[in-house]
Amino acid sequence: MSLFTTSSSINADLARKLIAAGEAKLHEMGIASNIAIVDAQGFLIAYLRMDGAPLPSIEHAINKGYTSALFSASSASLGKDAQPGGSLYGLNITLHQRVIVFAGGEPLTHDEQVVGAVGVSGGTAEQDQQVADHVVKAFKSLCAA
Repeated sequence: MSLFTTSSSINADLARKLIAAGEAKLHEMGIASNIAIVDAQGFLIAYLRMDGAPLPSIEHAINKGYTSALFSASSASLGKDAQPGGSLYGLNITLHQRVIVFAGGEPLTHDEQVVGAVGVSGGTAEQDQQVADHVVKAFKSLCAA
């Protein structure tokens, strides 16, 4: 029996490739945004603030990634239960108010383990989610290669 846990996280090289994939998608969509890639514990590895991206979205992108990594879930999927009457009501004011419960954050999983997450902010919720989904797809492709 082991006395220690193990945790794997994506590395900086992969994080930069994921940022590039997200940036390419944002250029295709004609949107200036912020993209954050975090490790399995939610700490920042790579970040891009595109020219013209909304400044409040800097923290939102980072915190969407943080939320998705910590809760092993899409930030949007936490939203319904975080509303009044939901089983997670008040979740968004925990952890120094870093928890984000709207679209744009997705965990990155490999061998059924969260190894990082992406957070995107700067467009509409739907646009942020579309870019996050694109980054997840790029991650899966790069892991399969």
